[in-house]
Amino acid sequence: MQSILWAATGTGFTFLMTTLGAAMVFLFRKQLNASIQRIFLGFAAGVMIAASVWSLLIPAMEEAEASGLPGWLPAVGGFVLGIGFLLLLDVLLPHLHVDARQPEGLHSSWRRTTLLVLAVTLHNIPEGMAVGLSFALAAQHAGEGAALSGALALALGIGIQNFPEGAAISLPLRQEGRSRRRAFVGGMLSGVVEPVFGVAVVLLAAWAQPLMPWLLSFAAGAMLYVVVEELVPQAHSRAGTCGFVTGFLIMMVLDVALG
Repeated sequence: MQSILWAATGTGFTFLMTTLGAAMVFLFRKQLNASIQRIFLGFAAGVMIAASVWSLLIPAMEEAEASGLPGWLPAVGGFVLGIGFLLLLDVLLPHLHVDARQPEGLHSSWRRTTLLVLAVTLHNIPEGMAVGLSFALAAQHAGEGAALSGALALALGIGIQNFPEGAAISLPLRQEGRSRRRAFVGGMLSGVVEPVFGVAVVLLAAWAQPLMPWLLSFAAGAMLYVVVEELVPQAHSRAGTCGFVTGFLIMMVLDVALG
């Protein structure tokens, strides 16, 4: 029960940050400048790569070794499964990125606004899983402050990059003629999958405790798929590179210093 409560709290915070970002539609009329968007995309990529290594893969290997398994086995297996899961979603789920003209995934008659929200929703699924699992791991090691500090660092890092992500959905929706209220709701809903998937994966880990190292690696693989497939190509620029370095260093320092 404690694992679920902690996971819900952690992913609730990251969802709140997405909601606050979406609320920028009440303050601004125009979309973010292209260079600023690339900085934020690069920042998100840096955060997710650092989190995948320090907050997910390393703990996965430590958990596996503590249970008597070779550390690399669940790290590799879960990682590949996570990439395969996001690849499947990317191929099947209709979605549209902000700067793209043609939607990806299976053909559908869904509205452009729905497709825009689904594109960010794809990114948020592995983030929710990562934060939820980190807090579940911290709950299992309640006597160790380092585990909780690491989970807090991950939630903070993901939350920071969720703020501009929410704005990156609500502002374009407003530009397309949606009311401020509907644009805000669209940006907010893109982040609701984080607590949903965060709690769901914790329930799975509680049901089958030996799966924890596999699930941690699964979340890492899913996040890195998003980074390589979506974030890095869209952030490709000097501004995006600076954002990437900043995000990576901040997440690394948060995880190492607090952990």
